[in-house]
Amino acid sequence: MEPLRADDPGRRVVSDNQTPLRRACWVALVYLIAGFAWIAFSDTLAEAWFPDPRTLSLVQTWKGFGFVLTTGLVLLVVLARQLIKDRALLKLQRSQRQSLRMRERQLQVLMDNLPGMAYRCRCDPQWTMLFVSQGCARLTGYAPEELIENRVASYASLMDEEDNERVYCEVKAALANNESFSVEYSLTRKDGRRIWVWERGRGVEEDDGTVVLEGIVLDISDRKRLESELEEMATRDPLTGLLNRREMSKVLDDELERAQRYQRPMAVLWIDFDHFKDVNDTYGHAAGDSVLRAISRLLLESVRSVDSIGRFGGEEFVIVLPEMDLEEARDTAERLRRKVAEAPQPLGDGRSAPLTISVGIAVYPEHGQTAATLCAAADKAMYLAKDRGRNCVAMAHLRHQVDNDS
Repeated sequence: MEPLRADDPGRRVVSDNQTPLRRACWVALVYLIAGFAWIAFSDTLAEAWFPDPRTLSLVQTWKGFGFVLTTGLVLLVVLARQLIKDRALLKLQRSQRQSLRMRERQLQVLMDNLPGMAYRCRCDPQWTMLFVSQGCARLTGYAPEELIENRVASYASLMDEEDNERVYCEVKAALANNESFSVEYSLTRKDGRRIWVWERGRGVEEDDGTVVLEGIVLDISDRKRLESELEEMATRDPLTGLLNRREMSKVLDDELERAQRYQRPMAVLWIDFDHFKDVNDTYGHAAGDSVLRAISRLLLESVRSVDSIGRFGGEEFVIVLPEMDLEEARDTAERLRRKVAEAPQPLGDGRSAPLTISVGIAVYPEHGQTAATLCAAADKAMYLAKDRGRNCVAMAHLRHQVDNDS
């Protein structure tokens, strides 16, 4: 429905703002003026125009009928005018109510079909809801009436305490600058499932001067999951699930910085599979991939939670061992070498094949002060192990100390 124009008669009726008492007084005033005017002037005119007593008596009789007729006509005109205005006002109000109901239905349909939840709440630590759309049930598992006025649960109780404090501070800052706000945080649904949501809203000032928040909350769990997967792909080797070369280099730099700061040892193991090309040539690359995955799992299960394993490329693996000196690193490398040698590796088709590894060890600070020198020292030690017959553990720069259990 189109809005009323300034020259619309209906608008003039509404803007008249006459109360029933004022309108009744107006009708009575018109009636009194007409009555007094008739009484004041009709007798004088009749006596002047009809001096004969009999004629004057007759005229006065008809004058009474004339008075009734005249005042009746006056009342008819006044009441008709008021009733016409009332009818126009009622028609306008009816049209406005119909238009308002239509807009409310449209707004309700729009809010109920939103992918998230529209809301109106107080800006308090509990985020007391004054209104929530039907999307609340899909988003949180709670019916709208359960969250309104915190009847069953407050919206804040669905958030982590740290998230609640952070969001509260960000919203307050946005309100202070008269700006809208956008925040992301996690919620715990009624069924216990955790989801991620994005909220967009702004403050609205009420007639009494208080400020409430109005906005929308959307479920972004799928987006967060995709971001996590992309982040995982950026840091993990797609075949083995271990850290890739770039991320492993970052871990090595971080651990080396920590070792330097606290003057603690740190070991690097450089691992290469022995005769891995024969596995690919004999059984195929799919079998080789299965062996890589199996040994990756074995190595991951055989080190501490603080240790880091990465695939540098092909069949070369690097393990960073924080807080580990020469002897401890040597024992760890030897243990890993034996585990691989003692367990035939699955080829992915029900068969298995034996495989061994050669391991080079470099330890901070004995074999290098930087990540590059440590990696180079461990890599050279690994080639030393291969030169000594493979299936060996070799220490960097200590060529006479080579273990060979083959």
